[in-house]
Amino acid sequence: MSPRQRKLLQALLYEAIAVLCVGPGLALGFDRPSTTTIPLAILMSTTALIWSYLFNTLFERWESRQARKGRGPLRRLAHAIGFEGGLVLLLVPVMAWWLDTTLLAALLGDLAVLAFFFVYALVFHWMFDRLFGLPASARPG
Repeated sequence: MSPRQRKLLQALLYEAIAVLCVGPGLALGFDRPSTTTIPLAILMSTTALIWSYLFNTLFERWESRQARKGRGPLRRLAHAIGFEGGLVLLLVPVMAWWLDTTLLAALLGDLAVLAFFFVYALVFHWMFDRLFGLPASARPG
């Protein structure tokens, strides 16, 4: 499969499986029906995709103006904090409104979602590479 097809398949599978996990997880955590939380999970997924594009565009613009080039640990930490922090600011109020709950409850729910994604990302990408092979950039010589 071409690199573009691989990236598209990876992104679509990643988000589809995430929605199928997060929607029911939110239903259990907030005692709401899945018919309420799966659309929320789709909205959260869509928001994350859009935020990722916007944040990375802005981050790379900022990064291009820096005297020091490369991505050392501090720059990677700044990137992760900026991305996840922005996502929390975007999603917590939406979750609180959608689920008719407090901002604190929504924040705790969002932190649980972030913890899920930490593990999920590791497992998903490892399994995807096992099923579809490594991308050209990661293949040995």
